[in-house]
Amino acid sequence: MSEIDLRVSKIKDGTVIDHIRGGYALDVIKILGITGKEKRVMTITINVPSKRFKVKDIVKIEDRALNSQEVNRIALVAPHASINIIHNYKVEKKLEVVLPKVIEGIIKCVNPCCISNSGEPVISRFYVKNEEPLLLKCHYCSITLEQADVLHQL
Repeated sequence: MSEIDLRVSKIKDGTVIDHIRGGYALDVIKILGITGKEKRVMTITINVPSKRFKVKDIVKIEDRALNSQEVNRIALVAPHASINIIHNYKVEKKLEVVLPKVIEGIIKCVNPCCISNSGEPVISRFYVKNEEPLLLKCHYCSITLEQADVLHQL
């Protein structure tokens, strides 16, 4: 996208989450716990043209850095996103979101009979069967979670 096509202004300091699959920016916002009542400037761009994908979403958050737990949660809904750390209007650091092969402690199994839901001291663990559409297999009971199951918990 050229400067002429720029739809939103640059931010001085903060985080830009780019290459979010089209239509999933609001899910990313939810994951980050953003309500809109924070005292910071945020820009959410949905379904803009993309060379890499047909369309993409972008989230810009001024004066906010993401922690590793938030990045791991974002990977569940935007496994191909990139995160740009901005300082003084320039990209200081660029990270590619990677969906790990094993997801631990982020979501719960939907099977009420699973040992991970029984009060036993075990951490939920899922194996990624497929990235898009997202399919996760529970380590303990082998039930498969779909993207809708995951989004409901985040």
